[in-house]
Parts: sequence; C-alpha cells; structure tokens
Amino acid sequence: MSIEQIVDFDQATSAAEHYSPASGKILKGNPQQSVRNHYGSPCGQFNTGIWEGAIGQWTVDYTEHEYCEILQGVSVLRDQEGNAKTLRAGDRFVIPAGFKGTWEVLEPCRKVYVTFEAKV
Repeated sequence: MSIEQIVDFDQATSAAEHYSPASGKILKGNPQQSVRNHYGSPCGQFNTGIWEGAIGQWTVDYTEHEYCEILQGVSVLRDQEGNAKTLRAGDRFVIPAGFKGTWEVLEPCRKVYVTFEAKV
C-alpha cells in the first residue's frame, strides 16, 4: 500500500451520479440528488464521498450505518413517530442501520457521507 492510494477529497475527481428517489418514496418537491463516491472498499460494504440534494422530501429506510457532516444547506430528518431533527452546516451525526422515516431538504444540501452496509 502506498501514499498514492490515500483518498484526498479536495483532489478527488469522482464522476457525479445523478438520480432521484423512487417515485413511490417522494412525498413532496422534486428532490434531485447527486453522489460522488470517492472511495468504495473492495468488499463493497464501506463507501464515502459527497452527496447533494435539492429541495423536497422522501422516505428513507437505512440498511447501512451512515456518518454525515453537513457542509451546506438545511435538512430535516424525521423518524416514523414524527420526531424531527434539523440539520445545518457544521452538524455531524450518525444514522444507525434500521432507521426509518423521512429526509426533507429545505435549502439545497451538501454533505460528506461515510457508510457501512450492515446487510450484504
């Protein structure tokens, strides 16, 4: 293993993948999203990169554990009971595998993500 294999986000040139949540998951808006996966482990369970999301709301069902750091924008994460957490630039948190609820982007959002897939 050499220093050239270190992934520097400031120099990463990963292509963006653009997508939307499945139509049955969208609750409001047109939440277009993109992801630049800067690193994926050989086993496929560990990934990290940059995610961006447009204004809208959709349901989420996490099979992975996810560490997030909000770089810009405002989002609201809600659990199935309706409890909410507002997420803003500078916030850092983990969403455990098994979390179900909704993600709503109020202002275009950008985050660093680190995921570990619990179910393979």
